[in-house]
Amino acid sequence: MKKKPRASSQSKATHGNSSGGKTDQDLRKQLVTLLKGGQAHVHFGDALDDFPVRKRGVPAKGLAHTAWQLLEHVRIAQWDILEFSRNAEHVSPEFPEGYWPKSPIPPSPAAWDKSIRDFHYDLLQMIALVENPKTDLHAAIPHGNGKTILREVLVLADHNSYHLGQLVDLRRALGIWPEA
Repeated sequence: MKKKPRASSQSKATHGNSSGGKTDQDLRKQLVTLLKGGQAHVHFGDALDDFPVRKRGVPAKGLAHTAWQLLEHVRIAQWDILEFSRNAEHVSPEFPEGYWPKSPIPPSPAAWDKSIRDFHYDLLQMIALVENPKTDLHAAIPHGNGKTILREVLVLADHNSYHLGQLVDLRRALGIWPEA
């Protein structure tokens, strides 16, 4: 039986115009799917929905952060990455203290709800940036020291995924994660 030759490492899928061809459209779709989450893990909403008010500022033994701290951290970091990606005048918070809330406890249930709304809004803004065909995913951001929108999207997805896992671990440790 004669074997078929393997596809070259430089297959058709890796070639093409990155600014408008099918490959570019496919990349944008994949990035949006990655940002939305849910492929290899739960969605953010799954980790935050019905989070008991009385547990939002409670630390779990062996874990470093409360749910409020994690929620605010991902919201602030996501906002910073979004604004860095689209606004040359943006000034990032001081690192690391500017990326974490001052208190482990949310100031109010309304603050918790606002943080979730703002997180989702900024995520939709990043998705819109990715979906915009005028956004060159591969070009260096003029004020970004060689960084690209593609890099920022991947950093954002990676960062959100990491802290989503922490939220799930926290819920498990607090006994409030619905086990299958």
